[in-house]
Amino acid sequence: MTLRFPTTPLAALALGAFFLSLPASAAEETPLPKLGPNAVPITADNAYLRSHDAPDYWAFSPFVKPQFTTSACSIAAVTAALNGLGGLPALAEETVTTQPALLEAVNSADWSALSAEGGDGVKFDQLVEFTRAAVNVTGLHGAEVAPWKPADDSADTLAALKAALTANEASATDALLIYFNQGVVTGDWDGPHVSLIGAYDAEADKVLILEVDQEWYIPYWTPTPVLLAALLKPTSAEHGPLEGETGGLVRIMK
Repeated sequence: MTLRFPTTPLAALALGAFFLSLPASAAEETPLPKLGPNAVPITADNAYLRSHDAPDYWAFSPFVKPQFTTSACSIAAVTAALNGLGGLPALAEETVTTQPALLEAVNSADWSALSAEGGDGVKFDQLVEFTRAAVNVTGLHGAEVAPWKPADDSADTLAALKAALTANEASATDALLIYFNQGVVTGDWDGPHVSLIGAYDAEADKVLILEVDQEWYIPYWTPTPVLLAALLKPTSAEHGPLEGETGGLVRIMK
């Protein structure tokens, strides 16, 4: 991941001293906006959610929690998806599944290591594998986990992506995880990320991403062609074992 500076008061003082030591040209660079032109936060655009049923948004958004480490986006997204599909537990003594609890139940040393602070993060195929393992240890026995990876940015591929989003939007009986290059959407950094689809506005052709990277973002909309570009962009060499990795969708169906 790229270097992100903290904003606590003490850190701000240290950061100020750091910038004073920089050459004038570096210290005076124009700060980047929170989101680039391809992402619109839900606080600025919520008309679709007020005028449509948006079943996925209402089923999953209450269960989307911040990833509990900087490398835990996959476990955060899978936990939110399974909690949303299962719904709020019926009994007072039952807890809502947390990210650490799901990791413990799956009992995968690999997933735990990849999701730990400073971990490498998962590859797309590992996301599929770990999602299937998580489904098997929850009450969603028999649920199907189906991956889809785009091969190119052709019109047919874009149509297939739109079809998947349309089918997902029809009900809350399935969930769509996305493995994508986050920076293509947010304009901030170049790196792989996992989150959850919250809604698809077919008329405006835009997708709502329920962000688990909540230290930096809230849910945002992005155009469907931009999402496809984010699925297709390979991971850069700075991410070590993830270099060259491209993304896709992982659909969980009851």
